[in-house]
Amino acid sequence: MFNKLLRENNIVAGILTVIRIYLGFAWMKAGWGKLTDGFDASGFLAHSIENPVVFGTEPVYGWYVSFLESFALPNAELFNILIPLGEFLVGLGLILGCLTTAAAFFAMVMNFSFLLAGTISHNPTDIIMAIFIAAAGANAGKFGLDRYVLPFLRKVFNKGKDNSLTISA
Repeated sequence: MFNKLLRENNIVAGILTVIRIYLGFAWMKAGWGKLTDGFDASGFLAHSIENPVVFGTEPVYGWYVSFLESFALPNAELFNILIPLGEFLVGLGLILGCLTTAAAFFAMVMNFSFLLAGTISHNPTDIIMAIFIAAAGANAGKFGLDRYVLPFLRKVFNKGKDNSLTISA
């Protein structure tokens, strides 16, 4: 019942549009700041490795610290591009309501990455907003470009496929 309300109701679509634009503006602003002012993730990555999330004396997310140490930090130049660009594009997608579900998913991926690295900040509230946007699916982008983009993509990707059901006895 709640899922149907979230995915089909026009009032909910309007509320989600406000949440989507708010969250999108926050992501786009963060990404734009990093794109224009320069960004270097290596300090954050090194700090996250040196000061992992711990319970007692043991790291809680040892696998994530290993990932940061063995992949992220050695490839910091790649992350210096991916993080600001990802933040900006997620924000743009949410603001415009274009590929909204994908934008909300990647917003959650980045929020969880920051949480696993030990940064609490506003990440939990951002994740909650993104969960509602993603769960609403196309309804979250109903008052945005998804209204036009999703039917076009369905048409392109389903071209030549037979969508009829064949029932054999």
